[in-house]
Amino acid sequence: MAEQKNKQDAVNVEDALSQSEAFIVKNKKMIISVIVAIIVIIAGVVIYKNFISEPRERKASEALYRGEQYFDAEQYDLALNGDSLGYKGFIKIADEFSGTDAANLAHAYAGISYARIGKYKEAVESLNNFSGDDLVIAPAVTGTLGNCYAQLGDLEKAASTLVKAAEMADAHSMSPVYLIQAGVIYEKLGKKEDAVKAYTTVKDKYFNSYQAMDIDKYIERASK
Repeated sequence: MAEQKNKQDAVNVEDALSQSEAFIVKNKKMIISVIVAIIVIIAGVVIYKNFISEPRERKASEALYRGEQYFDAEQYDLALNGDSLGYKGFIKIADEFSGTDAANLAHAYAGISYARIGKYKEAVESLNNFSGDDLVIAPAVTGTLGNCYAQLGDLEKAASTLVKAAEMADAHSMSPVYLIQAGVIYEKLGKKEDAVKAYTTVKDKYFNSYQAMDIDKYIERASK
């Protein structure tokens, strides 16, 4: 009985192999085409990364370096628009190297630079072109965006954006600043409950921050 079963299994395996061979022979051209396509795709990705993407990223980072120096020196006009020594400026770098990490960072630098010189509409446009979720740059960009909305008179959007910046940062160094700014704006809007909530978050969650030292006076004022 066992011998008969083994013979039957052998026959089934042989049938399966025969069917597979027949399929391969019948569809040989298609299979080869698929394999070639996969090889071409893999080769294309490797070539793009090694000969296009990474060199372009390096070039963009090098172009950004001089702008970062101008930014640190608070020479915002030069940082934005470039100089006569070959530096192109954050605006052109963001456009020319679009899609790179350096270009994304150039949008952030450009937005903050615009905000520092009082060009809030331009700042909003540049800051909204930045995308990121790190714990330092992204909250700073969002916080600056909130302050720009306030300067432009869009107080509702300003307050909610500042609260978002505080949540993104979730740090004693940055979050209390954004929350207090949001609270002050909420008070101007007559939304005292929202103001108290922002101030209370500083007191309860960021109690070790410098801003928490006199937060009670803000809470008391907004509670009246």
